Amino acid sequence: MAQTTFTIDSAHSSANFTIKHMMIAKVHGGFEKLSGTLLLDTADLTKSSIEAVIEAASINTREVQRDTHLKSADFFDVEKYPTLNFKSTKIEKDGEDLKVTGDLTIHGVTKEVVLAVEGPSAEMKDPYGNIKIGFSATTKIKRKDFGLSWNAALEAGGVLVGDDVAILLDLQFAKKV
Repeated sequence: MAQTTFTIDSAHSSANFTIKHMMIAKVHGGFEKLSGTLLLDTADLTKSSIEAVIEAASINTREVQRDTHLKSADFFDVEKYPTLNFKSTKIEKDGEDLKVTGDLTIHGVTKEVVLAVEGPSAEMKDPYGNIKIGFSATTKIKRKDFGLSWNAALEAGGVLVGDDVAILLDLQFAKKV
């Protein structure tokens, strides 16, 4: 079977993350603008591929001052690096799920990451006649690996921002017609 093209339905998708703040609790955030293309081979999922783009300036942690700082040169430097990009390089079956390896580019630095992927869901027709499919994916990265190294020492010891970032993607795709 030939590959079918799907595009990310950004209104029904999310790209979220958590990171330790002040070595106490995790702060949750996400990006509100994402797009991408999935070339899906339902006969052999390992022959599929995905590319995705996230607009760095669309970061939202529900705290305006923090979001402004995250957009600055201390972190994402959205003026110089406006997008985060992912392009798959290999897809493998992992039991009922998938393991998607790909190149993730953040802040101008590209590193290989592996996503643990649940899915695909069954194809469904929405009330408007569009064919939809969904996946959920998780991974962990170290922000310093991508040049995001700004931090501040805490008076009581430790640092303000953790290095480990947990990423959770819930993606709904629409079949391109």
